[in-house]
Amino acid sequence: MKKISAYINIVRPLNFLITFFTVIIAAALSYQGGYSSVKVFLAAITASLTMSAGNIINDIYDLNGDKVNHPLRPLPSGIISLKAALVYYFILLAASLFLSLYISNLNFAVNLIAVLLLYLYSYKLKRITLGGNLTVSLLTGLTFIYGGIAVNNIYNSIIPALFAFLINLIREIVKDMEDAEGDMREGIISFPSKYGVKTAKNTIIALGTLLMLFSLFPYINGNYGSYYIAVIIILVIPVLIYFLISLLKDDSHKNMKKLSFILKLDMVFGLIALYIGR
Repeated sequence: MKKISAYINIVRPLNFLITFFTVIIAAALSYQGGYSSVKVFLAAITASLTMSAGNIINDIYDLNGDKVNHPLRPLPSGIISLKAALVYYFILLAASLFLSLYISNLNFAVNLIAVLLLYLYSYKLKRITLGGNLTVSLLTGLTFIYGGIAVNNIYNSIIPALFAFLINLIREIVKDMEDAEGDMREGIISFPSKYGVKTAKNTIIALGTLLMLFSLFPYINGNYGSYYIAVIIILVIPVLIYFLISLLKDDSHKNMKKLSFILKLDMVFGLIALYIGR
């Protein structure tokens, strides 16, 4: 029973579910009728399997550090051997890539890109300043593209993907600010620790301003209607403005944690705007 629990925990079941429902939401935001619910389900499953495999390879590369920082995790605790973890990784990847072929060739190609990005993230990119932040944000955006492809409407998925990319990139930098002290102790060169908190703040302000301007574009361009712009003006932009003002006033660890949650909430508001405003 302990071993079964370890095999479940190593793939991060909560992340599995988040990825699964993100693809469902992405498909719902993109569809225009005539889609296959089976393909949407397969897209959600394959994306979740790929993300799960990514968590395993990440734990494999972090094994030495986790022996000190997270000794109770399945790999450093010895409940799952390194060889067994690698086998599990390849089984999940094989299942994900094989099933994605049944959705479409394009879904397979995007899934393969995600597999490579997740591997490169674990192997190298997360240790490069902004490399990990950009990779995580890009993968979030790709999840929306992946869902759009599954319902044969990649065009409608582009705006949600860009919105998700920008707001996640902001949140990634905020998280780095939150963890700056611990990262410096562990020798991790994050963006705030390399260039300073002031530069990180200015970057976030620039990205936040870009996000606010971008959120107006779909309405101006005629892609989304009055319900969309109402939610953007009443909820999304005011929350972003509050976030930026609070960031300027207080860069304490406690406030960074709160602001990270606020960005999550604002992403939900943005998704609501995109869904009801088509």
